[in-house]
Amino acid sequence: MFKGGVKLLDFKELSKSEEIEEFKYPEKVIIPLSQHTGAPAKPTVKKGDTVVEGQIIGEAEGFISSFVHSSISGKVVSIENYPLPNGRKSLSIVIESDGENKKIEGEKKDWVSLTSEEIIEIVKKAGIVGLGGAAFPTHVKMSIPPGKKAEFVILNGCECEPFLTADYRVLKENTEEIIEGLEIISKTTGVKKSYIGIESNKIDIAEKIERAIENKKTEIDIELKILPEKYPQGSEKHLIKSITGREVPSGGLPIDVGCIVFNVQTTLSIKRAVCDGIPLTERVLTVSGLVENPKNLKVRIGTSISEILEYCGGKLGDGEKLVIGGPMMGVNIPSPDVPVIKSTTGILILPEETLPETIQPCIKCGKCVEVCPMNLVPAFISKYAESENWEMCKNLNVLDCIECGCCSYVCPAKRPLVEFFKWAKAEIKKRKI
Repeated sequence: MFKGGVKLLDFKELSKSEEIEEFKYPEKVIIPLSQHTGAPAKPTVKKGDTVVEGQIIGEAEGFISSFVHSSISGKVVSIENYPLPNGRKSLSIVIESDGENKKIEGEKKDWVSLTSEEIIEIVKKAGIVGLGGAAFPTHVKMSIPPGKKAEFVILNGCECEPFLTADYRVLKENTEEIIEGLEIISKTTGVKKSYIGIESNKIDIAEKIERAIENKKTEIDIELKILPEKYPQGSEKHLIKSITGREVPSGGLPIDVGCIVFNVQTTLSIKRAVCDGIPLTERVLTVSGLVENPKNLKVRIGTSISEILEYCGGKLGDGEKLVIGGPMMGVNIPSPDVPVIKSTTGILILPEETLPETIQPCIKCGKCVEVCPMNLVPAFISKYAESENWEMCKNLNVLDCIECGCCSYVCPAKRPLVEFFKWAKAEIKKRKI
């Protein structure tokens, strides 16, 4: 088990029992060409073109990039910059539905007979990225670098952020397909041993997972690990530590210790792309918090968040905030007039926190040091960030910060620690320190 972390009230009971419901077919979608880590996709359509669901509308530009597909059938009415849920802007393709709901029929394949290169190419063309929030192109993660060897594949079913239950429902309702997706990943990366990690608050689906493992198609060894509830258990580095005992070095990647980690929905998307020829055009997300009807919804990429909130009886009131993602690592946004993108895990309305009008001084209590899962000293880093001493921030390993928010959560002075660290990392990158 990793050091630090916090035990949180999870509020998952609000939506945990809600089966996945397909949201209505949108009349219009706004599909950004930059909704993943890496270079934006290059548009392959122009204003006035007609498209169908599943058609490529953006081509990956470079190795670390992703293809983008239309999530509805209709007409391209504009290509222009639109705001994203993360506050940035991206060139986006706006499509109005033609009401015909036409889509490309995928080609079914037997993955057992495919080579690793063929599977990786399918995953790339399907536009699959990490659906746990990072949105890193999956074909890159499945391409093991020269000189590296993958020993373990880990399926991340922790979903440790409060309120979010989308991955739980996906794993519960699509268990057999997800196990098959895990087998596909294991074969492609040459791994013989794989793990599934879930927290103890999901123990009710353990038996179903074990049955699916027994019925797997290959000889790959898959083991279920039930882990204690502890945030941020779902962080890649901490999940690796909890399951294998291995520690990813400072500045390193999971593959440096022989591990690769995949999200539940990402794994399901891989199975459906490889076996059924279905590209990534939709995802499941949780709508919860101060809404009348918390739900787990399957939503087409590009759907307006304001429409989803209206459907769930969510209206932003005084003293409330709109959060995209989870309450610990999510992003507060001023307006719901932005589209769902591949990395949108949740839509939450939460009470606005009362913060001091001015930044308070550190009281040197050490609580932030106790809970930091990366073994950092947040109190010192924030002090140097305040004085804009970026070299000292780097020396204190601020670049290892995963922005989990544990330090801010326990800080009695309510110092904006994570904001300091984001600022420091951006300045270090900009100044090339």
